[in-house]
Order: sequence, then C-alpha cells, then structure tokens
Amino acid sequence: MLMPKRVKYRKQMRGRMKGKASRGVDVNFGDYGLKALDCGYMTARQIEAARRAIVHELKRRGKIWVRVFPDKPYTKRAAETRMGKGKGAVDHWVAVIRPGRILFEVGGTDAESANKALTRARYKLGFKTKIVARETMGEGS
Repeated sequence: MLMPKRVKYRKQMRGRMKGKASRGVDVNFGDYGLKALDCGYMTARQIEAARRAIVHELKRRGKIWVRVFPDKPYTKRAAETRMGKGKGAVDHWVAVIRPGRILFEVGGTDAESANKALTRARYKLGFKTKIVARETMGEGS
C-alpha cells in the first residue's frame, strides 16, 4: 500500500476540492494516459487496484507510470462512538484529484492494448475519467 514514510503532522483537515488541476495535466512519460474529469479522493487501495489491472492486461509488455501519490491522511472515528473525544485515528491515505489530472500513463505498447488496460483501470475508480493520447510535438507551430 502506498503511503508517506513520514509526515510533519499526523492529521489534516479535509479542505475543499474546487478548481482544476494546474500540474500533472499532460502526458509526459508514456504514449497514453488516464485523465480525471471529476474531483475526488483516490485511496491507496484504488491506486493499487488500478495499477494491477493495467499490469495484468498488458502482460509485461510496455511500461506504466503512476502519476498520483496518496499523501493526505483520512481520519475516521470508530463505529458506534459517541460525539466528542477528539478527532478520529488515521484510517487510510488518499490523493486529492482535480479535473484534468493525469492518473496513469502507459507506453511501449500499441494503442489497442493501452486502451484495453486503461479501460480496466477506469472501473476501479470512483470518478469519471477519459483515455488521452500524447500530443505530438510541433503540432501548434
């Protein structure tokens, strides 16, 4: 499971997920990518499940890049606990996803295989995504 080795503060506030992603919005490493269209939290379990779905579909062909990391602690109170007594313990770790963020990239394989692998990864996530291809250099000039 992905999680930080150490953090400065054990617990964080949830915050708000408004706006679009400003970084990590282009396919930089591979040829095809999975792009988020909604806001949401992506848990470490979801990242691992999607990564394994891609690996299983590609069957050791090509390379995978995971472009997100769960660095936000998500706390939860114990079941059937009365109100008060402070904030709950850290339950799991999440990555904050905003629209436009590239989640996974695949390279070194043909378009059909990459499309199938990223489609399988889409089913593991709790928000809308789309498959995008790398834009060729020199297209705008």
